[in-house]
Amino acid sequence: MKSRLLTAILATALLSGCGFHLRNALSLPANLGPVRVLASEQYSALAENLADGLQRAGAQAAPADATTGVATLQVISEQWADTPISQDQFGRAQEFSLRYAVVFTLRRGDDSVVVPQQAVELSRDYLAPALDSIGKTSERELLVRELRRDMATAILRRVDAATKHAAPVSE
Repeated sequence: MKSRLLTAILATALLSGCGFHLRNALSLPANLGPVRVLASEQYSALAENLADGLQRAGAQAAPADATTGVATLQVISEQWADTPISQDQFGRAQEFSLRYAVVFTLRRGDDSVVVPQQAVELSRDYLAPALDSIGKTSERELLVRELRRDMATAILRRVDAATKHAAPVSE
């Protein structure tokens, strides 16, 4: 009994000394106002993920027809690429790297820049044996959904960091 208590106390002391801490919730500045998400594609899954994340962070959703006085998170471009990274003895690709790159910017309603245009790139590697075409498709689809979710999180973290540490930049 004493050894368990001593182990628990020791583990707690080690974890508190290592600098580990949970991420704070995403917070947006109060003066940002209503936010709309624009994407290059009308029905972008990434734009939907971003809009949901912004609402969870406390942002007001802007009406669809509002164009002035509304902050805009704009997804300028989304690019996907599959690159073969290994081959079998017959020269068929066996392993791929799936890359996802997004360029975005965030502007206030007065057109001042909150987050300047920047790119975020994520990638995942996956195995795709040439003879297992069904498994290849399903694994890739899972990775696409995972990368979209991770991309939305990465963009929202950059928005959070920029709004906490920088004043608006005018162009």
